[in-house]
Amino acid sequence: MSEARFRSIRVSRSGDATFIEINRPHRSNSLHGDAHFELDRAFAEFDSDDTQRVAVIRGAGERAFCAGTDLKEQSVRGETPMPETGFAGLTERFGLSKPVIAAVNGDAIGGGLEVVLACDLAIAADSARFGLPEPHVGLAASGGLHRLARTIPLKRAMEIALTGRLFGAVEAYEFGLVNRVVKPAELESAVGDLIGQIRRGAPLSIRATKEMISRGLDEASLEQAFARSYPSYRKMLNSRDAVEGVAAFAEKRAPKWTGT
Repeated sequence: MSEARFRSIRVSRSGDATFIEINRPHRSNSLHGDAHFELDRAFAEFDSDDTQRVAVIRGAGERAFCAGTDLKEQSVRGETPMPETGFAGLTERFGLSKPVIAAVNGDAIGGGLEVVLACDLAIAADSARFGLPEPHVGLAASGGLHRLARTIPLKRAMEIALTGRLFGAVEAYEFGLVNRVVKPAELESAVGDLIGQIRRGAPLSIRATKEMISRGLDEASLEQAFARSYPSYRKMLNSRDAVEGVAAFAEKRAPKWTGT
């Protein structure tokens, strides 16, 4: 993937992992219209590329992961245009069955926290701060409110949303908003370790697992979640990798995944 096509983000690959970096450190990696549509394109290309298994999103620099909407630009240009896939091209991309990791290198404020909530896994530097301060500027966090109330206990979600207060990475971990907290210098290696653990699983198994958890939670009852059809699960059952995994276990060797 050529980075030259993007102005507000950087995209790179390492094997089967895609790395997407918001590159607006001069604005605390806040997002304007162009950035939203560039992120939409980057995630669409990741989703459609069968060679790519996992994506990581982070912010440039050390101060901010994403400070939400670029309110300075919005005050000049009016309402920020946004793709159908939502904030950062991710928050309403409901059909993405590959895992996305948030590498929270700094503050995740407003829409930045919404991006973290939209990711499947998150590792935060201990210097990062989180919050939904939209009421302080006469706004509401929109989709972030729905995800927050589905991720942490309701009273905690109400406190965060109604007060708009900022809180640290350790508190975010205690709430269950992030999987682990590390020193800033350890963030890259911690993300790499998590990617390595995901890579041990068969690609189609990982996709089926994410789909079943995500789509199963959409159902009103456990019985309905069991009864629902999951296309990725059916594809996994009929795959060569399903045969290979059983054979490798029986032969006491490492499996050789092909993603088919």
